Amino acid sequence: MTTPRPGPRERLLDAARDLTYEHGVHVGVDAILKKADVARRSLYQHFGGKDELIAEVLRTTRTQERYRGVLEAAGDDPRARVLALFDELDRITGESTFHGCRHTAAEFTLTDPAHPAHPVVRAYKDDLHAIFAAELTRIEHPDPPFGADQLLVLIDGVLAHALTRPHARPALAAKALAGLILNAEGTAR
Repeated sequence: MTTPRPGPRERLLDAARDLTYEHGVHVGVDAILKKADVARRSLYQHFGGKDELIAEVLRTTRTQERYRGVLEAAGDDPRARVLALFDELDRITGESTFHGCRHTAAEFTLTDPAHPAHPVVRAYKDDLHAIFAAELTRIEHPDPPFGADQLLVLIDGVLAHALTRPHARPALAAKALAGLILNAEGTAR
């Protein structure tokens, strides 16, 4: 029994997801078309062009769902839940296939301010912020939005630092700092 081959739209997304993570968002259209095994017409028919394909890749790469899964698996204690994310980041950044955060890389690389990927990246970061602010609210943190900003800075730092010093295990250092954020008392700012 054979499984049906995904349609051209799904093959384009899968190919672009793989190639842009490995080689960056400036990977050529021809490479994407070749890997997807589709005609150029399919790209324009389904996405209108490469820019919208890149935006859709970012929109459908649900990293925040992975984060939510880690939180859920860590139990009910918000502190333990957030700290578990740093353990997961340590695991992720130690993988040989790790190439950083695709959203941040796209934001830095796509210099056209009108590129459709920019609002997708910002929505992704806002979603992560909301996840962390909710956890901080549960522990009655003095300033959940500010604490969530701090956690995001740590996570972005981990993902960048792991690229430049892959054996440093920055998620472990960031986990200790996250503990300070989680245990904040009084005025945060």
